[in-house]
Amino acid sequence: MNTTTHLRLRKMILCALFTALTAVCSQIQVPMPWGVPINLALFASYMSGLLLGAVWGAGSQLVYLLLAAVGVPVMAGLSGGPAVLFGKTGGYAIGFMLAALLTGALVQLWGRSFWRMCAAMAVGCVGCYALGTVWFMVITGTGVWQSLVWCVLPYLPGDVLKILLAALLAQRLDKRLPV
Repeated sequence: MNTTTHLRLRKMILCALFTALTAVCSQIQVPMPWGVPINLALFASYMSGLLLGAVWGAGSQLVYLLLAAVGVPVMAGLSGGPAVLFGKTGGYAIGFMLAALLTGALVQLWGRSFWRMCAAMAVGCVGCYALGTVWFMVITGTGVWQSLVWCVLPYLPGDVLKILLAALLAQRLDKRLPV
């Protein structure tokens, strides 16, 4: 097997592993009364962008979304199917792909220092939240302020922790998981 084929196969395997990581992290959740659970899926999305780069990181999240679309129970609460994917939380799930893409692209552009990785993930988080919150507003007919109170503000402290943990972990894994 030549080097190019070997590297491509390695990326495909890592892409599948990050798809699985997102599915597992989606199940680690705290239900919220308005139906958007706190979970670790966005952490997995950050990690996929940091470690796989923009294209393969977003690709891993696309595979996660495709699995959910065909009914594989990979989303929070072991749910899946078009009704769940296109329901009120679907924008956030689609936002995982955007977060991985932005995180991977910005880290490539800005560099891999701890704080630059954190900044890239913060931009990815904003992209995910923007897409998900607008989607939530359209599906539920909820206004901007109420949507922010329900879908953004309670999640920010956890996302700061996810970003810090992902940056620490990525720095440790960079040496062990060259892609």
